[in-house]
Amino acid sequence: MSLLGIRVALLEARMGGELESLVRRHGGEPYAVPSLREVRRAAPCEIAAFIDSLGPRSIVALSTGAGVRALFEEAGARAGELRARLSGCITVCRGPKPVAALKEIGVLVSVRVPEPYTTRDLIETLSAVVAPNDDVTLVHYGERSAPLVDAMARRGARVRELLLYEWALPEDTVPMRRLVEEIVERRVGAVAFTSQVQLRHLMIVAKEMRRLDDLLVALRTHTIVAAVGPTCADALVQAGVVPRVVPDHPKMGAMVAALAKLLGARNVA
Repeated sequence: MSLLGIRVALLEARMGGELESLVRRHGGEPYAVPSLREVRRAAPCEIAAFIDSLGPRSIVALSTGAGVRALFEEAGARAGELRARLSGCITVCRGPKPVAALKEIGVLVSVRVPEPYTTRDLIETLSAVVAPNDDVTLVHYGERSAPLVDAMARRGARVRELLLYEWALPEDTVPMRRLVEEIVERRVGAVAFTSQVQLRHLMIVAKEMRRLDDLLVALRTHTIVAAVGPTCADALVQAGVVPRVVPDHPKMGAMVAALAKLLGARNVA
């Protein structure tokens, strides 16, 4: 199946080049407009206290590869100690990216969250491991997950949180403003979302332009919307946009292939 040469808007920042290649490989025209940037938070005291707290019964939940790398970079001279202590803990990873990041560092993963790696999946996985009074550290992605924190508190765990980077809008939002106009003017065939924050930022920019209603109408009617997984899809639905494409496996390659399959089937029909 082929993307039939359509223009596919991509809001991914960290792995934008890989996603562009996937779109080209399937016969589409990638239109890359990164919608976020990661802003590192310096937290030397928090990380020092975290390292000191780690013991054999400590449980550490890691949600992203970027969070793992930030943790070790911020640990600085104590990175070797952190590696040794983490190796003796129970590590719980949400998705393949933190697994890969830990593997690079030489730390084996104790528990892996199953697909599709939603917050609900993470909560269920942790709930099977966490007992009352356990020490649980949650290494968040670009924003704090209140449902996860609340769930662990209800389990009676002693919860520590680490937020080592935050998501922010790009310093230059002109490309995003241009994307909003092009979606509204029907010059974009499809939009592929790989995280819910991409939608949130696109809506913020559109609202500042006073084009939010126009953007949402366009996404509901004449633009094909793809979501990489159920969490992203839920955010779209809450905004009133039902994605036409949600792959069975929450991976970028599967999303692009599913989009190509949809377009190919539609062309045959």
